Amino acid sequence: MNPIATVMRGAGLALLLGLGATRALAQSPADFIDDASAKGMADIEASRLAHQQTSSKAVKEYTIQVINDRTTANQHLAKIAKQLDLPVAPREQVMDQARRLMPSVPEGEDFDRAYAASQVKATEEAIQQIQQQAQASEVPELKAFAEETLPKLQNHLQMAKALQAGRSDRLDG
Repeated sequence: MNPIATVMRGAGLALLLGLGATRALAQSPADFIDDASAKGMADIEASRLAHQQTSSKAVKEYTIQVINDRTTANQHLAKIAKQLDLPVAPREQVMDQARRLMPSVPEGEDFDRAYAASQVKATEEAIQQIQQQAQASEVPELKAFAEETLPKLQNHLQMAKALQAGRSDRLDG
């Protein structure tokens, strides 16, 4: 094999391993706040849309819960950023990221199930992100945020899974 190709292949592998290793570490506090805020906004906007489009009482109740909890969480993140004097992305940038994160959900009869499925996926990702930050962060305010937010997200996940399965009787949890 060509020695240059061998070096390039090794460098590429090292780069890929390095990228994988950095993903295993928690985000910086400012990056976490920006990313978590954008995901929260995407969740809020998707839930507002779902609230308008659905005729299901269970979906409407779920969307209200998500909107309220995620709005509170985003307000808390903004307060933490201010307390820690962290540079955070401008609102427009965070909203642009939120728009890119919003799931595409079809209209019509399958809307509620598609929305529920997208919520299961998004909430699982949010839980993973916040758990990772809570475990690796050395910022007490972010650990407290995680402890406060995780149970709410776990409840959202349980509710979204019940919606996805068509079991609105389990939404009271």
